[in-house]
Amino acid sequence: MTTGPVRAVSLAEASRFWFQLGWVSFGGPAGQIALLHRELVDRRRWLSERRYLHALNYCMLLPGPEAMQLATYLGWLMHGIPGGLIAGGLFVIPSVFVLTALASVYALWGQLPLLASVFAVLKPAVLAIVLMAAWRIGRRTLHTPLLVALAIAGFLALALLDLPYPLVVIAAGVIGLLTARWRPGLLLSGGSHGTAAANAEANRPDALHDDHTDSPEHARFSRRRLALTLLIWALALLLPLGGLVIAGGWSGTLALMARFFTRVALLSFGGAYAVLPYVAQGAVEQFGWLSAPQMLDGLALGETTPGPLIMVVAFVGFMGGWNQSIAAGLSPWPLALAAVLVTVWFTFLPSFGFILAGAPLVEASRGDLRFGAPLSAITAVVVGVIASLALFFAGPVLWPAGAFNPWAALVVAVALFAQLRLRWSVLQVIGAAAAIGALLAGVAKLSG
Repeated sequence: MTTGPVRAVSLAEASRFWFQLGWVSFGGPAGQIALLHRELVDRRRWLSERRYLHALNYCMLLPGPEAMQLATYLGWLMHGIPGGLIAGGLFVIPSVFVLTALASVYALWGQLPLLASVFAVLKPAVLAIVLMAAWRIGRRTLHTPLLVALAIAGFLALALLDLPYPLVVIAAGVIGLLTARWRPGLLLSGGSHGTAAANAEANRPDALHDDHTDSPEHARFSRRRLALTLLIWALALLLPLGGLVIAGGWSGTLALMARFFTRVALLSFGGAYAVLPYVAQGAVEQFGWLSAPQMLDGLALGETTPGPLIMVVAFVGFMGGWNQSIAAGLSPWPLALAAVLVTVWFTFLPSFGFILAGAPLVEASRGDLRFGAPLSAITAVVVGVIASLALFFAGPVLWPAGAFNPWAALVVAVALFAQLRLRWSVLQVIGAAAAIGALLAGVAKLSG
């Protein structure tokens, strides 16, 4: 029995949620997508399962950070362009502050003992969150044997065959499109599994944006609105770039960073792990903004701070500006902080444009099997992708330096128990892990 739709959510209330989310969005894309699902679909009922997955499928097709784009899409769906800008901005801004602060400490002292202790507990907790993400999404989406097979194929393609992520997604979309045309029953829920999933969704309260809720007026496609969005997007890209060229020349450090990180944003299909080798090659070998050891340290910080993993570009920009200034005998702070702003702006601007320009078209496609079938197939593959990400994390977390770490395994088990049996939210798991890590650091300091 449903209990009627939840009450309307104001922009101020939603903004408070996005602000809180930005400070605790650990776990990379899988953990962040799980967090958004748990908070918005399961707990708050702002969206139904299908509306959430429909948005997620679109974001998985785009270059850039999927979780940040998903937050932008959902914020836009609820409150229009202001809601999308606030949701996406608050998803990114806290991680900018955190990573800039850590980069400052790193540049000055190079040692982060307290954080090392916190991250030692946080990493296995994040692994448990990723495992739960695969379980939860798979349980709700893998309703037919074909979808299960696609999930397994996605896992094998990335974990064993090391195929390019874009190729895997395109292949899944083509399979979904062909199946919808010739054998649509292979993609439709049926049998006890599909019925159970449908009943589970039906027994929950109606969502604010439910399966059959009409799209709000601002979410309906308009050619005029699309043209205006594209114009503003172009101006937001070209005007700052022109200003940087005027201030420092076409080959100046900041102008180079603006062009380079725009390319990074447009090439980052498959998530941050797929594009970070390109970032490292350009930042270390081509431009010499930082050293290879510094790049590795930045990646470690990026993996264990909130926000998208691609936010490691903020560390790259900071260290690039810092090192360039030191080499020139100048104060490092102005160029380092300016470089952070430039890298973040040009890395994330394309993501906002993709969502605000494309989301009305995606909303208009709801219920269209020609569009929904490829996305259903892609969602199934995503389950396998998340599982492969868990495997990727399991190595360095459970077998650091080649030796099994039983304490990390214990943290994973406890975090899984807390989520499965105690119904802890991702926020509670992350908070508890961080607190335990800080406590252990304090104990170690006192005993030392």
